[in-house]
Amino acid sequence: MRDRSRTVAALIAAAALPALVGAVQPSTDVSASVTGLRSAKGHILACLTMRPDTFPNCQNDPAAKRLIVPATAPALDFGKVTAGRYAIALIHDENANGKLDKRLMIPREGFGFSQDAPVVMGPPRFDSAAFPVNGFGEHLTIKMRYLF
Repeated sequence: MRDRSRTVAALIAAAALPALVGAVQPSTDVSASVTGLRSAKGHILACLTMRPDTFPNCQNDPAAKRLIVPATAPALDFGKVTAGRYAIALIHDENANGKLDKRLMIPREGFGFSQDAPVVMGPPRFDSAAFPVNGFGEHLTIKMRYLF
């Protein structure tokens, strides 16, 4: 009976420890591979966000993770993020001017989204591109698309 009391006391103490020292949110690595590039020119501009109201642009999300990688080596490593739902937006900035070039509102450069979210009359909604991050590490493959 005494051993059982010690076991229960130890379990209670272990459960209370995070509250006493401050709970730490677990973090997980998120990475992606890019496929379907039509050239190795320029850069891949990438944005990872968990805010639907800032997707796919991410400019108004100070917590968004942004990457710029050479198109010659399009591996994306966003590092560690806390658990939640995220979405990724990509641009193949072939002329390296830091933006998606358009003609008459139609993209002239490549773009891609997590979950291969469909593009119909504009970028997809966050929910179409969202994927869960839950502590096990996430690696996605994102296909680049071109309209011209």
